[in-house]
Amino acid sequence: MNKQKNHTEFSVEVCREPETVKELFLEYSRIKGAEGCFVSFDREIADLNAFYEGGAMLLGRCGGVQAASIAIRRIDGKTCEAKRLYIRPEYRGRGYARIMLNAMLDKARELGFEEVTFTTRPDVMRIGYELYKRMGFQETGEDDGVVAMRMRLT
Repeated sequence: MNKQKNHTEFSVEVCREPETVKELFLEYSRIKGAEGCFVSFDREIADLNAFYEGGAMLLGRCGGVQAASIAIRRIDGKTCEAKRLYIRPEYRGRGYARIMLNAMLDKARELGFEEVTFTTRPDVMRIGYELYKRMGFQETGEDDGVVAMRMRLT
């Protein structure tokens, strides 16, 4: 498989139709070892628009095909939570996770948030965890293998 870093074919858009991103969220939920990342997932997936109200769902496309997702959930007027960063396996290794994270950070700023928080499982998502650290996210705690991270946006 050709894994060239050609970003000209990759684009990120705000997903206004939840069914479009729902498929990616469901794929992500089936990753072995990631089960702990999906607490109250049934409630989330049942009404994505309500769950992400005040935030956004972003969809990454490669050549027009759904390839990646990330979402922003409003916690309060200043803080949001990044959720559901997922790159389909056949699109990994091309730098799309960084593009998705940067798009999420830009959108969070546009929405007026001052801080992004999220949790991750480094034992399951080691590559993502290392990327978060390289991008400047700071660890704020750890509980039973789940690491909390944050980044100030202001």
